[in-house]
Amino acid sequence: MKIFKVLFVAIFALFLLPAVGTAAWWASIDRPSSWRTADWGASGVLPTPADVEGPAVFLMAARTGGLKGAFSVHCWIVIKRSADAGYDRYDKVGWGLPVRKNSYPADGRWYSNVPRIIASISGDDAAAIIGKAEAAIAAYPYKSRGDYTIWPGPNSNSFVAHVLRAIPELGAQMPSNAVGRDFAPGFASMNVADDWSDFHATLGGLIGVSAGLRSGLEIHLLGLVAGFDFARPALKVPAYGRIDLF
Repeated sequence: MKIFKVLFVAIFALFLLPAVGTAAWWASIDRPSSWRTADWGASGVLPTPADVEGPAVFLMAARTGGLKGAFSVHCWIVIKRSADAGYDRYDKVGWGLPVRKNSYPADGRWYSNVPRIIASISGDDAAAIIGKAEAAIAAYPYKSRGDYTIWPGPNSNSFVAHVLRAIPELGAQMPSNAVGRDFAPGFASMNVADDWSDFHATLGGLIGVSAGLRSGLEIHLLGLVAGFDFARPALKVPAYGRIDLF
């Protein structure tokens, strides 16, 4: 019985307590009551395409709406193909044909929440991966009507995680509070990144671990992530997300 008590205390301290605290913080924030009243306009976070020399790729994220916003961000990919091109935004939604192109401004707010640039690459480095990113977008297996499950996935973050696995050169790690990023089909799955920088194992996206140069060390439980980033020292707090230490 002692081991079960220790396990309960560990789960409470690592996952439940931070999640409840984040939910309380989120409940105290003034925000739109529905998607109809939310602001979906450009935020100005991205520079204008003319100010970005050559091609570029961006990973973006913003808190989602309603109660979900207490626990997760929504992620998307932005691509600029050439020096004189504009931005193209790709994300997955939960209605209609789920994978969308340019349904919103490239740096548009999500349920009024201002996005962040999680990772970016430009110039020749971006040019080398854009083709692979576009191929991964086209090959995404959950792109038909009905191919969306809010939890544990496949959802919007499962889509972006699929694309990022195809372009490890971006060096991007999805936010730890991007619920759905760890989804994998079937009962159990193990994966090693193409560049051998990360190992990921999961039971249906519900319980799992990640370890490596990009992930650091993570424990996954029901979509929540607790962990530590060693390369860029930070705590990964369930629901809340990343807390940089330096």
